Amino acid sequence: MTASPLIPSRDIEGLLEIMRRLRAPGTGCPWDLEQTFETIAPYTIEEAYEVSDAVTRGDLGDLREELGDLLLQVVYHAQMAGEQNAFDFGDVVEAITAKMIRRHPHVFGDEAARSAGVPEDFWARAKAAEKAARAQTGPDGEPEKSLLADVPLPLPALTRAVKLQDKAAGVGFDWPGLVPVMAKLQEELAELDVAIAAGQQSKVAEELGDLLFVVANVARHLKIDPETALRIANDKFFRRFSYIELALKARGKSLEDSDLAEMDALWDEAKSAESGSCK
Repeated sequence: MTASPLIPSRDIEGLLEIMRRLRAPGTGCPWDLEQTFETIAPYTIEEAYEVSDAVTRGDLGDLREELGDLLLQVVYHAQMAGEQNAFDFGDVVEAITAKMIRRHPHVFGDEAARSAGVPEDFWARAKAAEKAARAQTGPDGEPEKSLLADVPLPLPALTRAVKLQDKAAGVGFDWPGLVPVMAKLQEELAELDVAIAAGQQSKVAEELGDLLFVVANVARHLKIDPETALRIANDKFFRRFSYIELALKARGKSLEDSDLAEMDALWDEAKSAESGSCK
């Protein structure tokens, strides 16, 4: 029996049907049929970054498309889970709606709850209660063994560092302010210098990791997202290096034909142009 043709739709059921057909044994897409949670997860992370990039650029048309790509990832995982009789898309929707209602009694609760507003520690208490419930019915039947156990491993390292530090800070394990964190940053930098001088590559890697971890802590104390800050720095480098390439091309030269002194001078030109001081 030939499947009915599909047309673009605003109804989520249309997207769910597309995914069912892509994963249908015998008639689906060979590539889609080969995929697993593990192979799809990197795409899920990538699509989340694409959403963030569209937001950063202020491109709402692109944001619409990237949100669709991210939604497809949710549908994909739900379809594979459904094939294993674990859960389906409806269960995902029900779980998140239940969580939103539970975490917003000041909006969705009875009159008394709405009038009470949001206590200062409400979010922390709500998350702690959810974590305790998960520990009682965890997938391995064992309770959570660490306060930090629910910080996901696949997060970008800087983001995970901040979340780990936030968790520890929530129970009082934190520097009292920015000054001692900056002192720790200098200490870690000195330890990295020592490791480099000693030529111990494994120690150098360890000390560099410690330095980056403290940098994440600096960002946390400054209430700056380190991933966002680093993306801005990446964009700045890309923009200024592109200026060097274009300037050299205008001179009839390539990067290979230039030297560090010339490229440094062009870098300074790009920097000055961005600051508005170039005459």
